[in-house]
Amino acid sequence: MIAIIDYDAGNIKSVEKALLYLGEDVCISRDAKEILSADKVILPGVGAFGDAMGNIRRFGLESVIKEVTERGTPFLGICLGLQLLFERSEETPGVEGLGILKGEILRIPDKEGLKIPHMGWNSLELTNSGRLFKGLEGNPYVYFVHSYYLKAEDKKIVKAVTDYSTRIHASVEKDNVFACQFHPEKSSSVGLQILKNFVRLQEG
Repeated sequence: MIAIIDYDAGNIKSVEKALLYLGEDVCISRDAKEILSADKVILPGVGAFGDAMGNIRRFGLESVIKEVTERGTPFLGICLGLQLLFERSEETPGVEGLGILKGEILRIPDKEGLKIPHMGWNSLELTNSGRLFKGLEGNPYVYFVHSYYLKAEDKKIVKAVTDYSTRIHASVEKDNVFACQFHPEKSSSVGLQILKNFVRLQEG
């Protein structure tokens, strides 16, 4: 069973639909017992960092997420879900993130000819042999929608980068914790392969 954490941050149904297409059992939940008993857990999300952290705390999910990641259960953050795993964001100064991974979320710098938010397809440069990208070669294209980007403290956890006004850490992996700034569920066959790689992971 794959649990998708519901904290009122949108984008849940498209993730569920992609997983059902892959033939997976999925539950959408904010119930601690259900989430902790899942084989894999996904934290999707679109929206503002501060509002999302407020909801996670209001629903009592912060300790649940930390317990899941500490247990070694494979965990995937998507888009805002990636950002929340880190310590802080320029979008909402003073609000602490989950702090499971070290780094900060910065606003994409303005650049002539580029629109913010960054919306659309960008190619990835794959680095450090990420397990999510097994079977993908070259520079696969994936779909992004974001105004803020990750700058991870430890470059070794970065498994994919892209360039849009600046160098963006597009995917990270540390032990059982995985995250993508882009939307695999909206990234056609490449995205489905990434999700398939995630659901096939063994617990560690």
